[in-house]
Amino acid sequence: MREVFQQELTEVQERLVRIADLVAESIDKATTAFNSSDVTLAESVIADDHLIDELASSLDELAIDILARQQPVARDLRIVVSALRISASLERMGDLAEHIAQLARTRFPEKVVPKGLRPTFQELGRLDVEIARKLTRLLQSESTELAEEIRNDDDDVDELHLSVFDKVLGETWKGNAGDIVDATLASRYHERFADHAVSIAKKVQYLQTGDWVVAVGH
Repeated sequence: MREVFQQELTEVQERLVRIADLVAESIDKATTAFNSSDVTLAESVIADDHLIDELASSLDELAIDILARQQPVARDLRIVVSALRISASLERMGDLAEHIAQLARTRFPEKVVPKGLRPTFQELGRLDVEIARKLTRLLQSESTELAEEIRNDDDDVDELHLSVFDKVLGETWKGNAGDIVDATLASRYHERFADHAVSIAKKVQYLQTGDWVVAVGH
């Protein structure tokens, strides 16, 4: 029975990695579509989001079944409960990538944000993609170093997110009300995407150490 249980825990981890892979692919495509007004790519992100949802739902069912049958305790219990929470965060990250793609589709053939903000959103997209890829590796390795890198990358995302608000609310801003709405929504999606990654990183650190690691600003 113990061997079967360990195999099930391994399957939980493998499924989390698979979902994280799909999330990384989704945010990569979404940010490319957003920054290049590629409506075909945007459509593919929107169409494929159900794959992330279905895998997350399937993982939740497995985790709940393990809790019911195996009644794990101590670290094993933390692993299964954390998997449920990580799955929820990954599913939400997929939704946020979809939201970014939807903005690109809605504004096609125009760019979503004015020219002056495009470098900022290109950097936001690059950071979110990098964070997503690190998250996949983190779920494979449970590396505390990668967890810290994700938290540091999130600080950079937060700074860019605030800079978007500074620009659209500044006296020199020349965009219209629609531009403000699009820019603030897109920036918020990027910021929340990174926040969910940090939430997952904290859970992985907790599994490794048994303690919540709280950094200034998080």
